[in-house]
Amino acid sequence: MVIAATNYPFLEIFWTILIFSAWVVWIWMAVTVLVDIFRRHDLSGWGKAAWTVFVVALPFLGVIVYLLGHSEGMAERSNKETEAAYSQFDDHVRTNGGNGAASEITKGKQLLDSGAINQAEFEAIKAKAMA
Repeated sequence: MVIAATNYPFLEIFWTILIFSAWVVWIWMAVTVLVDIFRRHDLSGWGKAAWTVFVVALPFLGVIVYLLGHSEGMAERSNKETEAAYSQFDDHVRTNGGNGAASEITKGKQLLDSGAINQAEFEAIKAKAMA
């Protein structure tokens, strides 16, 4: 039996989209809770196992209870992790930022402008940096 588009009105389409979106949000929340459980350092292995079983066995109740009890800690851990990632990236840029091709070409251009090297040597530096 083929269902025609006329048998599926707009409000049913809207309701289907709403239910699907809520389902996606729910899965996202459950995964976020499980990730937070396993990233916690203040929780023992048995505690992590218990929370995981609770969230998997009774997902709605488990996620709601975890969010009510640990939402502030989740936010703090997430903020600390984000700050650590930014700090690590900044350190990487500071230590390795001057080692790129653009930096080499700029140094070569400065040497060319000061007269320390000629145009052919500058082109060689530029070709080496681009390779």
